[in-house]
Amino acid sequence: MKSLNSNKYVLNELLVTIFNDILEIEQTALQEGVLKDLSVTEIHTIEAIGMYHPRTMTEVANDLNITVGTLTTAITKLVKKGYVERTRGEEDRRSVMIALTRKGKLAYRVHEKFHQDMISETIKGLTDEEEEVLIRSLEKVNSFFKSKYNLKK
Repeated sequence: MKSLNSNKYVLNELLVTIFNDILEIEQTALQEGVLKDLSVTEIHTIEAIGMYHPRTMTEVANDLNITVGTLTTAITKLVKKGYVERTRGEEDRRSVMIALTRKGKLAYRVHEKFHQDMISETIKGLTDEEEEVLIRSLEKVNSFFKSKYNLKK
């Protein structure tokens, strides 16, 4: 049986490696695919906007845990690239609504497929019980980071 320190070392290496690998794989997948003009941050902004309903800048900024000013910069780039459209709110003309264009919806779907494939490969070959253990373990890790670093999501 491995020592506790050995297990902690392995877990640390796995968490750091997985985190870095996912970011690198995601960026490479974007650069090599139809979305080569998008960064990982931009695709996550597209993901936060969502497919179906226009959203306010404030809603999206809150979901991304960034300021509206930071989001404004990102949205300006995405509008120029043709992924997002910006309109004034119908009820409150002061509010700015953002929504995905057709091109933005395609980007959303391509990214969603990337995540679906990643999850399918992750759980391939696991029993239902192993899947549940993996989920509970990742939920604990996620809860730790949220509570330790005051993350909203």
